[in-house]
Amino acid sequence: MAQKGFRRADRVSERIRSELMDLMLRGSVRDPAAKDVVVSAVRMTDDLSIARVYVRVLEEIDTDRQEAVVAALGRASGFLRHEIGQRLQLRHVPKLEFYWDEVVDSALRIESILQEIREDPNDGSEDSK
Repeated sequence: MAQKGFRRADRVSERIRSELMDLMLRGSVRDPAAKDVVVSAVRMTDDLSIARVYVRVLEEIDTDRQEAVVAALGRASGFLRHEIGQRLQLRHVPKLEFYWDEVVDSALRIESILQEIREDPNDGSEDSK
């Protein structure tokens, strides 16, 4: 039995992620709040009408800056959508919705908790005495 290929939504989302990264690296978005943005993932709806774009910034930033980055990209979504439409030659270009990527933050929190557990001198070994 042949292995089933990727869904069309997955293929389109990866191409959109690649094009958005290229636009960001080239500095196409002139808003200073959108500086040093990395597109970590794009998730498409099955009907290809909405692309949820997850972004991060290279340095560690606070919540206010995160919101400013997402807002700046939201303001630039029309321009970015136009550019993606031209580059990918899609008949219907999906609406771009930008979100802050929480995955890395969650992983760092879990790692710090695990590190605290490893370093705890009272790790329960005294309870067995």
